[in-house]
Amino acid sequence: MLFDLDGTLVDTAPDLGAAANRVRAEFGMPPLPLERYRPVASAGARGLLGVALDLKPDHPDFPARRDSFLAHYASRIALDSRLFAGVDEALRHYESRRIPWGIVTNKPQWLTDRLLDELRLTRRAAVLLGQSEAVKPKPAPDGLLRAAGLLKLDAADCVYVGDDQRDVAAARAAGMPVVAVAWGYVGYGEPIEAWGADAILQSPAELAGLAA
Repeated sequence: MLFDLDGTLVDTAPDLGAAANRVRAEFGMPPLPLERYRPVASAGARGLLGVALDLKPDHPDFPARRDSFLAHYASRIALDSRLFAGVDEALRHYESRRIPWGIVTNKPQWLTDRLLDELRLTRRAAVLLGQSEAVKPKPAPDGLLRAAGLLKLDAADCVYVGDDQRDVAAARAAGMPVVAVAWGYVGYGEPIEAWGADAILQSPAELAGLAA
């Protein structure tokens, strides 16, 4: 079982939104409500700064604002971030059946490691792959294929679970079964029904059934 991180296993939107608001504060701008940030939380700095500052990645100021955002986020990475209700039970179900589970995310590796350490998930996961120079971000299949290789499994013998259309595209490119979840940060782009996933889950309580 392989998972996306933000919006799939962990609700990181509160801490991501807070970091974006601290960037706004640097310019004397008032904070925005979390509801403005939640739909784009899976898009990382690109999505958060797009809402916070109406700043696009091709803007010359984007790299500096991104670095500021990441510094703010790293300093309080797990203040209010929590596993979605029902996720821990599903992970324990996999563990009780000796089904390895892991994470493949576009979140930078150093932030992925820090967050999972704070949430005490690092030792439980069989593989943890964040974005790095060695792995192209989703929708490229590189991370999923590397994770399957580290687990000594064929991609077709894994299942990937995510809350973004990129997750489905990456899994399809890897030849991996894919499940979309509706409890994360779904709310922009194509509707979830149009992503082409093998199944759509409405609640984390349904995750255990994937390994029935």
